[in-house]
Formats: sequence, structure tokens, C-alpha cells
Amino acid sequence: MKKLNVAILGQGRSGWGIHGKYLQTDTERFTVVAVVDKMAERRAKAEKTFGCQTFEDYTELFGRTDIDLVVNALPSWYHAPVTIDLLKHGFNVLTEKPVGYVPEDIDAEVAAAKESGKMVAFFQQSRMAPYFKKIKEVLASGVLGRVIEIDINFGGWARRWDWQTVQEYNAGNLYNTGPHPVDQALNLLDYYDGMPNILCKMDIANSFGDAEDYCKIIMTAPDRPLIDLTISSCNAYPFGTYNIQCEFGGLWCNLSEVKWKYFDPKEAPEQHLIRTPLSKPDGEPAYCSETLPWKEGHWVAGEMDTPFHAAVRDKYTNLYEHILEGKELLIKPEQVRQQLAVIRECHRQNPLPRMDQK
Repeated sequence: MKKLNVAILGQGRSGWGIHGKYLQTDTERFTVVAVVDKMAERRAKAEKTFGCQTFEDYTELFGRTDIDLVVNALPSWYHAPVTIDLLKHGFNVLTEKPVGYVPEDIDAEVAAAKESGKMVAFFQQSRMAPYFKKIKEVLASGVLGRVIEIDINFGGWARRWDWQTVQEYNAGNLYNTGPHPVDQALNLLDYYDGMPNILCKMDIANSFGDAEDYCKIIMTAPDRPLIDLTISSCNAYPFGTYNIQCEFGGLWCNLSEVKWKYFDPKEAPEQHLIRTPLSKPDGEPAYCSETLPWKEGHWVAGEMDTPFHAAVRDKYTNLYEHILEGKELLIKPEQVRQQLAVIRECHRQNPLPRMDQK
């Protein structure tokens, strides 16, 4: 099996904890040949772990022809400019989220890839998470009927004081965590040909910076379900990740379990509209009551179905097959562009004061 040589930029929580951790397990298809990081101790750790070369600056990779893929896991504000620079210097690039600050960053990345004849891909792996695939499968089966409302909850309760609480660094809950649930929400909305209507409320509750740690987004579009998305660090009682209300039943899930219940309308008791007051046989007032033939489904993630392994595996499989076999990338640039457009609209509606502009 042919191996692809990979260079990882950044050895922080993403470059080390996600990409580096996964690539240590997939040594049949990938070899980490270079790591870039400003911190000497992280470079030393990478050399010991991967047996690779390390560099302080990504420009030291320029001119190399033995690198098949560069993973841009630098801090958020470097994602767009460094990705464009890498593409212009002849590298295929996988860039971490957020892939840019404004939708025009996507346009520039795609244009640079087209001009250089190289690939730009976006690390939106959460759409490949097993629980999300199961949601899509159940909804596509039609057993739940028409989808009315999709409630999505990402978060819990936590205080945070690192650079990812500062707007100057493209931070805040919406840029940090948001690309994953926003990507899922837009995929379920399936309104890629237009811009959904957005109503957003942001707040700062427990953040030590100037960026939001609470974000509520309501999405609507013609002939689509309403989507209610919360990304919060001040939710002390989170209960589930998805709660979907449908015509014939509903679905609930967290990251490792999916439950759904529904009835077949053909098997339900026959009813018809009664305009007069309902009464019990003894004449007492009555309320509509019936016993429906409920059916239930249940899915539990297996040992290898955790979203932090399976989704990353599937993302890298798609990249591997795209680079070597020309298979289509599953995450489209125009879809990620819509995501950034939604994020920018949320910020437009909530202009929070910035520390760097005081």
C-alpha cells in the first residue's frame, strides 16, 4: 500500500491531540515526515514520537517535493493566510477549522488551489461522526415523517482563559466549537443554494477574554425544519446533543447513543375531526386520548465508533483516496463558505466590544 508523506504545522491540541494522535495509528497509509512548531519542547516530542524532521517555521518546507499533504493546525488566525501560502508553493493542504475569518477567505483558498493545481481540504470531520451518520440514516428512512424542528446542543459548563477567548485571535465559542455543529446543522437544513435566515444571540458569561462563550442560533429556510442551535459554556445541565421533533415521532442522541420512536400512520387508530366538545361515556368532559402503536430504534456506538476516532479516520480515508485515486472530497468548499457566512452574520448581529480596539 502506498504511503503518503505528511507534514503537520502546529503541535497544540489539534496538531498533536487530533492529527498527530490519529496518524500514529494509521502508519500503513501515512508517514509523518515533518513537524513545524515554534516551541522547542514540542519539536523534541515530535522527533521522538514520529522520528521525523522538525522546523520552527513552515517556510522551511518550501522547495520540498517529498511531502504529499500538509496539515495546517496552526492557531486560528494563521489558517487562511498560511494555507494560501502553502498552496502557492505547491503543497496539498488540509486546514483546520475555522478555515478562515470571512467567506472571502474560502474564495482565496480555492483560487490558490486552482492556480497551483493542488488540493485544499477542510477539516470538518464531525459530519462523518457515527452518531451523525445514524441521524441522517434514520431521517432518510422516512419513518419519522416530516422533520419539524431540530434542537442541537453543544457544550456544558466551563470557564476558559486561554487565547481562544480573544476576538483578536478569531476566537470565541462560535469560531472554536461552532464550525462542527454549524456544519452539521447546515447539512441537515440542506439549503446550500441560498442563505438561511439567521437570528443569533451571543453573550459572555464565564470567559476571561472578550469573545462569546454563549451562542444561540435560530436557522430557518423555505420548506425546511427550524433549527435551534446552542453552543454554550454556561449550561450546567446539558441533556443530549440532538432532539429532533418529527411528524410521526422523534429522535434523541448524544455522541455515543441514538434513540428514536415513531408510529406508522397506517397502523394508528382511525380518527376524524370533531368540532363539538368531547365527553366521556358518563358525560364528564374528555380530552383527546388514544394508544398509538409506537415502534422504537436504538443504536449504541461501538468501541471504534467514537466521534474522535471514527470521524477522523473517515476524513483521512477520503483525503487518501482523493489524492491517490481522484475520488471526490466529501466536504465541499461552497458548503464551508456558507458556514462562514452564517458565522459572520451571527457576529454582525452581536458586535461585542473588543479589547484590542479600546
